[in-house]
Amino acid sequence: MASAVSSPTADDVAVVLVDHGSKRAEANEMLEEFATLNLSSRQRVEIAHMELAEPSIGTAVSRCASEGFRKIVIAPYFLSRGRHITSDIPALVAEAQKAHPEVECVIAEPIGIDPLMAQVIENRVAGALQSA
Repeated sequence: MASAVSSPTADDVAVVLVDHGSKRAEANEMLEEFATLNLSSRQRVEIAHMELAEPSIGTAVSRCASEGFRKIVIAPYFLSRGRHITSDIPALVAEAQKAHPEVECVIAEPIGIDPLMAQVIENRVAGALQSA
């Protein structure tokens, strides 16, 4: 008889939200604000910056691993599948995973083309026209 395999619940999975990173603290703080506003239903959300700022992807994965999470979704806060998504982030995640072989990291797709993004752009255009 085959046993049922259960899928991890939201409480079993940590999310690491990754952006590019900036030398400007205000730019990095936006990712923190976004994580708080939009991912509050998750038990554990870490932010990470690909470069130029801390915490790094490795640091964020280490924090999640030290709290006992064994499945971590790396969620890129990027629009398209450029070099950072196809090469840089996977390399950094592989490095972090080497340090924590007990952890499984999976990389989500970037934001990409989504009708919700079209609405966000439309809202920004309308806002610009109102303030012009």
